[in-house]
Order: sequence, then structure tokens, then C-alpha cells
Amino acid sequence: MHFALRIDGTAAYITVHGEIDYTTLPTLRAAAAGLPPEVTELVWDLHDARFMDVAGLHLLFEQSSPQGPPRKTTVTNLAPQPLRLLLLAAEANPALELAQLLPDTLPPTLFDP
Repeated sequence: MHFALRIDGTAAYITVHGEIDYTTLPTLRAAAAGLPPEVTELVWDLHDARFMDVAGLHLLFEQSSPQGPPRKTTVTNLAPQPLRLLLLAAEANPALELAQLLPDTLPPTLFDP
């Protein structure tokens, strides 16, 4: 797994290439934690992350550190397996704020069982 980081104003875009699992989680957490304080939005681009296990859920739903600035987190370009995992997690735990994490442009058929 490797990733690319791009900062555009107050938004940071992290594009993940490879699997997101407990082996890669520390590296991705460190990338997010190392963002400058002026970054208020973090976008995870998962177009090349074809597999994600529960570690990805931890990564995407983690709260910002109390020492760091508050950041809005979103995810884009989800492959079928990571999307299915997010939908299953939201079904199992409706308290997850999935609507805030996902883009507004998902086709309605993705939410059908």
C-alpha cells in the first residue's frame, strides 16, 4: 500500500493505492495526523483501494484529536467492496454518520439490498 497526499487550500486529499487493513492503518493514521492545522477537510479517495477491512472503518470514522483542529472527513470513489463494508457497518450501527461520510452523488441502487 502507498498513498498520495495533495493539499488544496484548507482541504487535504489522500489517495490510497492498495488495501486498507490493520497493517496499513498506522501509516494512514500518521498521514492524517500530520496534516497542517489549517486543513479543515480531509477527503479519502479510495478509487484504487479495492479491499478494506474493519481497520478502514476505524480510519474513516475516527474523531479528530482534541489537540488538533476539527476536520470534516469524507470519502470518494469507493470501489464495491469498501462501499459494501460501509453500508453493512451503517446497517449494524445506525449511529454511524454514514450520510456525512459519503458523497451526495451515489446512485440509489447502491442502497438496495
